[in-house]
Amino acid sequence: MEISAFLESNADNIIDEACTSMDRTHLQHYERDGALRTRDRLATLVSLTRQCVKQRNLAPMIAHAELIAGERFNAGYDLWEVQTAFNVLEEAIWARIFKNFPPGELAEAIGLVSTVLGAGKDALARKYVSLASKTKASSLNLQSLFSGAAG
Repeated sequence: MEISAFLESNADNIIDEACTSMDRTHLQHYERDGALRTRDRLATLVSLTRQCVKQRNLAPMIAHAELIAGERFNAGYDLWEVQTAFNVLEEAIWARIFKNFPPGELAEAIGLVSTVLGAGKDALARKYVSLASKTKASSLNLQSLFSGAAG
C-alpha cells in the first residue's frame, strides 16, 4: 500500500484521533486557542507529512516547523507543548498504519512517517533553542537512523 495515498484517505480519522489525544493533554495554549484551530494545525501537519513522504523531500516540513517555532515561541508556548502536537499526530498515524498495513510493509511506512515528523521536531527544537539562546543550533543527521530498514 502506498503510504502517501493511505495518509490522504485516512486524514480525517488520523486528525480525529490526534485531536482526542490533544484534548486529554490539557495544554494551556492549545486549549486557549480552541479545538478548531488545533484541528486545523494538525490537518496541516498531516498534509505536509503526506506531501513530504510522496515527494521524498523533507524541506516543506522543515520550513513549516521553523515557521511555527517562531510563531509559538513568540506567543509564549513551551517547546514541549508544540512537540506534543507532533507526537500525538505521529501516534495516531502509527496506530492506523499498524491496523492497515501488512507486517512486511510496516518498517517502510513507519520509517517514512517518522523521518518526516522527526525532521519537523528536530527543526522545531533547533529553532526554539536558537530563539532562546540567540545562537544557531546544529542539525541532526536522521538518514543514518534508517540504514537497516530496507529489505
